[in-house]
Amino acid sequence: QVQLAESGGGSVQAGGSLRLSCAASGATYNIKLMAWFRQAPGKEREGVVVFYRGGGSTYFADSVKGRFTISRDNAKNTVYLQMNSLKPEDTAMYYCAATSAFLTVGARFDAMAYNYWGQGTQVTVSS
Repeated sequence: QVQLAESGGGSVQAGGSLRLSCAASGATYNIKLMAWFRQAPGKEREGVVVFYRGGGSTYFADSVKGRFTISRDNAKNTVYLQMNSLKPEDTAMYYCAATSAFLTVGARFDAMAYNYWGQGTQVTVSS
């Protein structure tokens, strides 16, 4: 089993920045892909970024390209989502996710394809 724990959410004004953390523990050697998803009230969960645990290609949703970046601290089994130039529409609960499967291109942003989830961390951006 893999456990994921997010932290770093909070409230910020539009144009501000936040950095979210996702610490992985347990059978992390099983993880092939990781992702950040978000879900706003009344909306479906949407993928924000997908990346390979060991490095390599990173895939961002169009809505966050140029504003969000990913970094890793492999010694701590932690990944970070740096969010800059935040907008009110970025307000959502943010979830870290992981899968032990290699996903097709079409499945990378499909929440159903991920079998490990954190509890989420709230991000609120005010105008």
